[in-house]
Amino acid sequence: MDYGYVRVSTKEQNELRQVLALREAGIADRNIFLDKQSGKDFERQNYKKLIRKIKSGDTLVIKSIDRLGRNYDEILEQWRIIAKEKGTAIVVLDMPLLDTRKNKDLTGTLIADIVLQLLSYVAQTEREFIRQRQAEGIAAAKLQGVRFGRKPREKPPEYGSLKELWVRGEISAREAARRLGITHRTFLSWVNTTNG
Repeated sequence: MDYGYVRVSTKEQNELRQVLALREAGIADRNIFLDKQSGKDFERQNYKKLIRKIKSGDTLVIKSIDRLGRNYDEILEQWRIIAKEKGTAIVVLDMPLLDTRKNKDLTGTLIADIVLQLLSYVAQTEREFIRQRQAEGIAAAKLQGVRFGRKPREKPPEYGSLKELWVRGEISAREAARRLGITHRTFLSWVNTTNG
């Protein structure tokens, strides 16, 4: 039996590109397993179902090696479980050298293992570069005065008088917040800022 696995990192990402590639490779929709969550670990519901279902003689088709995950060691571990323990063939559409149905001799296995390790390393290194570039970009933006996060909420006109009542101990912070239609934390945050 031929199966396919699709993963996108967030619910907003579109999985259609991967699904179309698997269909083109001859995988029936009923045999395509899909997860919409990060590849940082293998605690993915449909991936687990797929691993329980596949057996020796089956074939698992994925679009690219990083669909299995983002961590070098874990990708290699999943490859070992699927190919060696389960005896399931693996086909990586973006890398024809990673097709365990072909070249089952010692040389073919060696080449596939080398390519797998290299691609897993490259995938992890690229993610580390992306994180580094993001951190550098954020730091540069902060130096230029760019502020991140939500804009601070505007204080209503009655804030000043309610703050005075609170300072004099005539009302509680919770009561002042309730009258302003804000949370208790927001009120305390406002009064504790230098210009509050």
